[in-house]
Amino acid sequence: MDNLALLSFGSQGWGDELLKGLCITLLLAFLALPIGLIIGTGVAGLSISSSRFGRAFATFYTTLLRGLPELLTLFIIYHGLGLLLNQLTKWLNPDIKYVEFSPFAAGIIALALVFSSYAAEVIRGAWQAMDKGQKEAGIALSMNRWLIFWFIERPQIVRLALPGLGNLWINLLKDTALVSVIALDDLMRAANIAVGATKKPFLFYLSVCLVYWLICILCERVLFKMETRLNRGISAGK
Repeated sequence: MDNLALLSFGSQGWGDELLKGLCITLLLAFLALPIGLIIGTGVAGLSISSSRFGRAFATFYTTLLRGLPELLTLFIIYHGLGLLLNQLTKWLNPDIKYVEFSPFAAGIIALALVFSSYAAEVIRGAWQAMDKGQKEAGIALSMNRWLIFWFIERPQIVRLALPGLGNLWINLLKDTALVSVIALDDLMRAANIAVGATKKPFLFYLSVCLVYWLICILCERVLFKMETRLNRGISAGK
């Protein structure tokens, strides 16, 4: 009963803090996702472009970010961009002594960059796996490049890339726990504070495990429904 009281809401429990941390965790993930997708799509486009510089940049970008530990990327973004921001602020206005770089912004940027580096490879692979004969059919029908991409290539890229992007989304949700090390009050940090105050590590860490597990199960069900919808008629056609 005492353990349940510690998880309750109100002044006697830590439920409020954990719920607030969960909201921050989900907000981080849902903001990093579209940013990472946009950047990843752009990098994937460069990797298959005719520009030698574009392909070289895409290779460098994905190799660098995939080769760094996510925690190190977070530290570089948080401290590096914070230092750059302060130097720029002092140059523009010497009277300003210090500007604090938001841990929340650093978390979004770091998670989005890491996600984009992996998403770029998934999208590039989906584009290369696409049936090129349909593009040729679009050209034969006098469709311009934009119409071919939007009505022929885009739906196939989404269908082929969705399983890989779904796995990356699950990893992104779990990677949000890393932001606790830069003092952002996410779910993991809320649990750490609760453990420090109550000396009940198993209670709070197991509770957090259950929350992450339930979120991942829910996301997997949604992704399965999306994949089923996008693949309707494919097996029958084969």
